[in-house]
Amino acid sequence: MGLALASQFGGEIVNADSMQIYEDLPVLTARPDAVDRERALHHLYGVLNMGERCSAGQWRDLAVDAIQDIHVRGGVPVVVGGTGLYLKALMTGLHDMPVVPADIRDGLNLRLRNEGAPALHSELTAADPATAKSLNPADGQRIVRALEIFLHTGRGLRSWQSGEPEDAPADMRFFRLALLPPREYLYTAANDRFDGMLENGAIEEVASLLARSPAEDFPLLKAVGVPPIRAYLGGEIDMERLIELGKRDTRRYAKRQVTWFRRQFIPQITIETKYSEINMDKIFSEIRKFLLTD
Repeated sequence: MGLALASQFGGEIVNADSMQIYEDLPVLTARPDAVDRERALHHLYGVLNMGERCSAGQWRDLAVDAIQDIHVRGGVPVVVGGTGLYLKALMTGLHDMPVVPADIRDGLNLRLRNEGAPALHSELTAADPATAKSLNPADGQRIVRALEIFLHTGRGLRSWQSGEPEDAPADMRFFRLALLPPREYLYTAANDRFDGMLENGAIEEVASLLARSPAEDFPLLKAVGVPPIRAYLGGEIDMERLIELGKRDTRRYAKRQVTWFRRQFIPQITIETKYSEINMDKIFSEIRKFLLTD
């Protein structure tokens, strides 16, 4: 859809996927291939390395710069991706969060590996019960984030999030388009997608990443498909179980995305059919009207 819009309106694609922004795992994160990149300019794909981390606020700043550059060239930015927090940061702004020193985060990640997420969740419950109540006791990454904020500032994460958000860019308007196809079609596509990734070298690229000893808090280690492939490479599960878990996790992620977009995203157009059944002329017409309106 992004490529179709870019082709129709002289657009350029801006990535809003929190995994595709990293240079590693292009197959498993479904980064646009060379053929796609020939059709339109692409921005913010594979731009961060293993030693870097990207928050929603950092992505928003990168995206605003890319969008402004596209405007200068007279193009139409087409922001594509399923990371809802990134889209929310761009369209409505973000809460101003403190920058936590790396040594605090590193210490907590070391404890996470040694003690486990439930132990850190218990500590968070004592220090910041409001935030702890909202988190899954097994979600180590988010627990570490909440704890590091509290340890650095003495204030809970929920307290920070209840403040006034930073404003979204005042000079930008958004035409919002949501693709929410039927669940049976979506799940079939998810299963086929994972099969295709395995055929195109997903296992080998995860093995290559692991050989470089990434830190346990490296976001790509939590990317959909990586945990079961990692377990397979470690001899913990066989190929049949790898495929079962990879497809299951992909379907679950798709379901969470659909839920988020239905609850948090207010589109001008919602498409609930298969992509092949979309009336592109109607969509092009609506977007053309939007672009001609001040």
